[in-house]
Amino acid sequence: MGHRPVIAFVLLGFLMAGTRARAADDPPTGEQIYTRLCANCHGATGQGTNETQNHPLIGDKSIGQLTKLIEKTMPEDNVGSCVGDDAASVAAFIHESFYSPTARARNEVARVELARLTVSQYRNAVADLIGHFRQPQGPGVRIGLRGQYTRVEEKERHRVIDRTDPVIDFDFGEGSPAAEAISPEEFSIQWQGSVFAPETGDYEFVVKTKNGMRLWVNDNRTPLIDADVRSGVDPEYRASRFLLGGRTYPLRLEMRKSKNAKEKTAAITLGWKIPGGIQEVIPQRYLSPVHGGETFVVATPFPPDDRSVGYERGTNVSKAWEQATTSAALEIASFVANRVDRLAGTSADAPDRAERIKAFCGRLAEQAFRRPLTHEETALYVTRQFEKPGDLLAAVKRVVVLVMKSAHFLYLDIEGRHDDGFAVASRLSFGLWDSLPDNQLMEAAKAGRLATRDDVRREAERMLADPRARAKLREFLIQWLHAEGSPEISKDSKKFPEFSREIAADLRTSLELALNEIALSQSADLRQLFLADLFFVNGRLAKFYGFELPEGAPFQVVRPPAGSRWPGLVSHPYLMAMLAYSGASSPIHRGVFLYRNVLGRSLRPPPVAVAPLAPELEPHLTTRERVSLQTSPETCQTCHGQINPLGFSLETYDAVGRFRATENDRAIDASGFYVDRVGARHEFASTTALVEYLAQSEEVHQAFTEQLFHHLVKQPVAAFGTGLPAWLQTRLIEQNFHIQKLLVDIMVSTALRSESQTRAPSVSDLRH
Repeated sequence: MGHRPVIAFVLLGFLMAGTRARAADDPPTGEQIYTRLCANCHGATGQGTNETQNHPLIGDKSIGQLTKLIEKTMPEDNVGSCVGDDAASVAAFIHESFYSPTARARNEVARVELARLTVSQYRNAVADLIGHFRQPQGPGVRIGLRGQYTRVEEKERHRVIDRTDPVIDFDFGEGSPAAEAISPEEFSIQWQGSVFAPETGDYEFVVKTKNGMRLWVNDNRTPLIDADVRSGVDPEYRASRFLLGGRTYPLRLEMRKSKNAKEKTAAITLGWKIPGGIQEVIPQRYLSPVHGGETFVVATPFPPDDRSVGYERGTNVSKAWEQATTSAALEIASFVANRVDRLAGTSADAPDRAERIKAFCGRLAEQAFRRPLTHEETALYVTRQFEKPGDLLAAVKRVVVLVMKSAHFLYLDIEGRHDDGFAVASRLSFGLWDSLPDNQLMEAAKAGRLATRDDVRREAERMLADPRARAKLREFLIQWLHAEGSPEISKDSKKFPEFSREIAADLRTSLELALNEIALSQSADLRQLFLADLFFVNGRLAKFYGFELPEGAPFQVVRPPAGSRWPGLVSHPYLMAMLAYSGASSPIHRGVFLYRNVLGRSLRPPPVAVAPLAPELEPHLTTRERVSLQTSPETCQTCHGQINPLGFSLETYDAVGRFRATENDRAIDASGFYVDRVGARHEFASTTALVEYLAQSEEVHQAFTEQLFHHLVKQPVAAFGTGLPAWLQTRLIEQNFHIQKLLVDIMVSTALRSESQTRAPSVSDLRH
């Protein structure tokens, strides 16, 4: 982690504090009590020493809370022997020496860690590296695909309809798409445009038709599915494509009805199954009539990144990762060599072909390194590779492999060029896009227009409009809500017979639409994530949750039925269903989510795994009563005394997230409380009171800001100065809690660096 404890100096300060000698009848100091009663198990600096206390003695309880905990539970071999003033004294010593976040920050010397590209950064960087030399794929307005309907007469084709179709889901029967213009016996249709991938992963495309059909996705030459000549009777065709989230990909679909075919009807549906989702017709919100260039997506599998500190980071360089980068470099080299003439803007018979290809290789290396090459680097990576025996393509492959395996591509901030314009541009682009700088950012770096905070702010605000920045913010919000990975949600079929995988998938879509509506809006108010009554439902969800909508209605915002409410996103039915058991709610899961993710508090693992009490064993008890009974022992209350009251405030929602007023014919008790970091107790009479508190809580704002910082920068916030968290909090308030402006402030505070702030790792660090 790059942190060095300086506990010895802290303890020395305690020993030297005061000048008079301690009298024999003076009360023992907190340090002396700790040394006598606690250090044997917890270690001299709270680091832990044995199997029963192998966790560091750190946390975020107040001194008062620590005092009560010590009185009730410590020392374990003689509980009750440290109470009153002694407990308060040792609690103060522990808190100030090594327990509290402030003490930990003081005892650690943080620095910017040497970091390789994360898997996401690697894939996105390669996609944009190759894309730099290809036709750019514009995002386009997502309103559907362009449909061109063609009449066929005596082998001649006449386009008669050119329109935008919101979705591809047609059944013409034995009729025609346009009775007056197209014969029902023979016609063809071509839909083209692009498809937007909301997240990274494997997308299974599904086409249903009994007619001739071909589908292209992110490859304009080779069909992903080719059923132009049908064989067999199965009308459903499937094929998968790995796509990077936040990007649009060219898509083309053709269908053909022939008068000579046995099939006399015409119908076609274009669907997909997104990562972790269900099969559905591709919705209009993901389709655009704009047809652009392809995006190269590395197919080589990579080992997952380290997330042990709560966010993805590239500090672990394993053998598996090294092997993956080598395999990927060979894959990229082969791809570039096979298309080098198009990428270099030349042709096989051009007289200056060799020079153009050589110049292209130099530009590729500069783009990969995010800066101009030195004369020595040009000689090493380009010139010498073309001087070796072999043809041009072999030289191209050597260049690409060398560049892709170079530390200048694979690692961030290895140059030690703190406020160099190109280093600033790289920090900005990887912070907001997880990728390389674009042309405009590189031009700003060359012209010296990234030298001030105003320069950085201007570019960061421009970059926010890019779909890649929106995709990264969306990814963060999904992780913040603990909803990443599209977990399987299954419920007791006897208690909830109408709940299905389709309902679960619709709920996930509903949550994402609400996130987009709040976080990507003009106001983008963080507080509205807790306060907004923003429930998106379609016809299927409306029926399940009691709204009045037609069965096939598209997603739209609805007002809750009388007597029910889903305030903000922490009570969204998707989260409530995910944070529940198959047949009952779970105040514990919901409380842990609020305590850790939303409030940013730390929890130790439970000492033992305990199965929940089954509802059927205590059928007369409510869920609240059952949880209270099970967690009533004093050893449980250390954590559950904070967890349970938060979770109880969400008991108005059952295991599938439906609002309820009663359980077991008894009124729901949704009261709860929270004891903050300074020991103040906040009471909640209902879910509404809970979310109103969360929306205004400084702890929530601080936790959200710190987690967002780590997601963007992928470095410890303490490495950028002890005053940065407070500055970001002040800016958040000044900017009316605007989430997108918070992104800009984070980049402004980290893209420009100086020796007084931190020392970025250098190439020599990497070599040693």
